[in-house]
Amino acid sequence: MTERYLQSDPPTELEIAQTIDEIHRGLNQVRAHLPTHKARTFIGLAGSVTTVAAMSLGLKEYNPLAIHGTVLSLDQVQSVTDQLLDMSRADRAQLGFMHPGRVDVIGGGALILRESMSQLNFPRVLVSEHDLLDGVVARLTA
Repeated sequence: MTERYLQSDPPTELEIAQTIDEIHRGLNQVRAHLPTHKARTFIGLAGSVTTVAAMSLGLKEYNPLAIHGTVLSLDQVQSVTDQLLDMSRADRAQLGFMHPGRVDVIGGGALILRESMSQLNFPRVLVSEHDLLDGVVARLTA
């Protein structure tokens, strides 16, 4: 999303709108192939989701123990997304919890999280520090 659309610093309203349109197209494809209406819990893991959680929690530095298991409302995700999109790259880089590799892409990641929750009708996201590989290993060893 960042490479395609969010190229200004901070991104313009047009760039944000184009990104949202692209996300909606992708979510429409997901809904066409998966029974998303049957899902009961929206779980967000790693990367952008944990960074949004860190900001929502007001962390000064990244703390996986504080982040794991956090539940964020759509309003909290909306607020953090708006803040991140209003910030310059330099301002985002100054956030103590922000991984250097995420500084450029967090706006797009936050938009994907927000729009996914909104479009798939999830009022909350459960934040996980674990990733898909943890789940695959757990399933294979069970």
